[in-house]
Amino acid sequence: MARQPRFTLPGVPQHVIQRGNNREPCFYTVDDYVRYLEDLHEAAVKNKAAIHAYVLMTNHVHLLVTPGTQHGITHMMQDLGRKYVRYINHTYQRSGTLWEGRYKASLVDSEAYLLTCMRYIEMNPVRAAMVEHPGEYRWSSYASNAQGMQQTLLQPHPLYRVLGKTDEARAYASRELFRSQLSNDDVHDIREALNQQLVLGRDDFKDKIEEMTNRQTRQKKAGRPKIEEPQGIYYVI
Repeated sequence: MARQPRFTLPGVPQHVIQRGNNREPCFYTVDDYVRYLEDLHEAAVKNKAAIHAYVLMTNHVHLLVTPGTQHGITHMMQDLGRKYVRYINHTYQRSGTLWEGRYKASLVDSEAYLLTCMRYIEMNPVRAAMVEHPGEYRWSSYASNAQGMQQTLLQPHPLYRVLGKTDEARAYASRELFRSQLSNDDVHDIREALNQQLVLGRDDFKDKIEEMTNRQTRQKKAGRPKIEEPQGIYYVI
């Protein structure tokens, strides 16, 4: 069965997730996290992809990325995968795959969901009960987006920039967003869009993407298709 092509629209953010093979760890020591971020930065710059948010969990990663070219994210993930897997295999004297197949990604409606998606990503360690507050977790973009720590890896999205006129004001506004919990509906919508590799957004945004790509942006409804009864006169023989 042919693989479903990904949505690849320059300038439209994507929420990306990549899991470790069989849910096994992708990171073992501090050096591994540092190396991954270095390799990610290099791959992003090379392929003109802007990283807005990230979290490195023990056995998977989340990224919020805007590609500058049609295949920017695909090439970025390929470059990153080759380099980081080679490093892990060499460091720990192992062989074979590190990741569970291809990464998954969903398009994100910036106006409605970009900041919500950033919060979802940076709250992962809290939902996993690893920490009580996102600021306590070292390997996420929260320190930059909400606490003002500079990271060359990150490029603020225009919608993040309008949160304030200065870096301090934007960080404060970002922290304020975390005072309220994400709704169950938002969490469900983000997860479904990502798992189905569809589109996270409003109906008008999905309609626009369908017109541009001639592809389905919504999850198919469950159940068997309705069968139309043929018209005409029938005789029982």
